[in-house]
Amino acid sequence: MIDFMISQIQSQTALGLLCLVAVFFYVGLITIGGGLVAITVMQQVLVERFQIINIEMFYNMVAISESTPGPMGINMATYVGTELYGVGGGLATTFGQVLPSIICIIIIASFFSKFQEKPVVKAGFSALRPAVTGVIAVAAAHVLILALFVVMPGFDLHELSTWKQIHLLGPNTIFYLLGVTVLFKTKLHPLVVVAAGALFGVVFC
Repeated sequence: MIDFMISQIQSQTALGLLCLVAVFFYVGLITIGGGLVAITVMQQVLVERFQIINIEMFYNMVAISESTPGPMGINMATYVGTELYGVGGGLATTFGQVLPSIICIIIIASFFSKFQEKPVVKAGFSALRPAVTGVIAVAAAHVLILALFVVMPGFDLHELSTWKQIHLLGPNTIFYLLGVTVLFKTKLHPLVVVAAGALFGVVFC
């Protein structure tokens, strides 16, 4: 079934667009914790499982989605859909991405006030917070490694034995440390740092 969906998506047929919308509906359905969690889920689904796009293209999309207004997960869905199927595809994948959230929030808004003080509900939310934090940390690690290191073939974030296959990029690291320092030590707007990052990439990368 997955192979059939992949072939339809890659051939950019109407059925392929429907399959891609279904993929983003699935991503939206299992994403709990915001845009950074969506990155981890999308990488597993779009890059590793369905192989719709490659890892370099994926993280270029992440960089653009993070640099533009709006939730990152929705921006990613719009970007992928538009890249593969044009503007109509972008609208369709965006709808697929947000539809689970719309359904869930309508249901929760209808019933949550009646159950929010229940011990089981409180315990569930207490367990969600550390789990979501871990997923966000994995996404941040992937982005940081791709931004600051040259990643050699065969590297796997989860396999410590392959970490020797990455090499630090000096200029990128220096700019990253400067950017973090500026953001934490000054009141400069983050948009300025993002714009400086784009200029840095054009000039030095």
